[in-house]
Amino acid sequence: MSSHHHRLSELEAIALLERALSTGKPAGHVELGIGDDAAVLRFGRERLVWTVDACVEGVHFDRRWLSLEDLGWRALMAAASDLAAMGATPVAALCQLALPRSVGRAELARLSRGQAAAARAIACPVIGGNISRAPGLSLVTTVLGRVKRPLLRSGARVGDRLILVGAVGRAALGLRLLQAGRRGRSPWAEAWRRPVALIDHGRALAKTAHAAVDISDGLAGDAAHLGRASRVRVVIEERALSETLDASFRRAAQRVGANALELALHGGEDYALLCASPRCPRPARHIGYIERGAGVWLEGDDGSRTRMTRGGFDHLVR
Repeated sequence: MSSHHHRLSELEAIALLERALSTGKPAGHVELGIGDDAAVLRFGRERLVWTVDACVEGVHFDRRWLSLEDLGWRALMAAASDLAAMGATPVAALCQLALPRSVGRAELARLSRGQAAAARAIACPVIGGNISRAPGLSLVTTVLGRVKRPLLRSGARVGDRLILVGAVGRAALGLRLLQAGRRGRSPWAEAWRRPVALIDHGRALAKTAHAAVDISDGLAGDAAHLGRASRVRVVIEERALSETLDASFRRAAQRVGANALELALHGGEDYALLCASPRCPRPARHIGYIERGAGVWLEGDDGSRTRMTRGGFDHLVR
């Protein structure tokens, strides 16, 4: 007798864990638990923001397309991006390294050089962690930050503008180029190999924005996270989003048979910031607005709308 297992999605897994691990109303120092970019702990007048991110070979990266220095950099920046989305300042990081036998002293030195460079770039020292043997290479990075008033996914208000800080689609294009055999250091390949957590922008946005999320799973997918948490409809204006895509990006996308707008909507790992805000300070770009309702909608010049049903990257459904 065979059994058929339902394929568990990332959202379903998070919901299950939230139910199983819930102790009712957050108590003591816990201000916010499972469900946002990071957990929030309250200590006096300040909040500590705590997050963890995994970078697993065969799931998040392929060593044919990036160096070990790139991997060390990427793992720390991906984790720190959650702090940027909360408007937090990094304090320190811990890293769990799982190393296959193929990784020796020289390889570990290269990996740690990349981590150290990223740590210096955002003033977030790696102060410890754990090392173990494993069949495949993985880095699990925990980052602690601090903030007085954290930006949450759940604060978007009807009438807010939808604003974007940073570029979207570039990392996805870079990955497509690498997969197509173009191994050069193009700006798009670099966007995938060496993303930058927008810590300073996040801190600045925290002064005026009502809600934010970092774009790791794709613009449409992460907009859906923000809309769901805030119980609002997110409308992305096609023309406004298209205006953020420069001509060289469009040409490079065309060369690998990709649609530039599709890359912008569904490509992940840019670690740009998507915010709901009453205004649009520079260098943010206006790309839509928040209204009553649900879902993520793409609005054309003629006012026609298409509901975005395709999700972002799901770590459990492959």
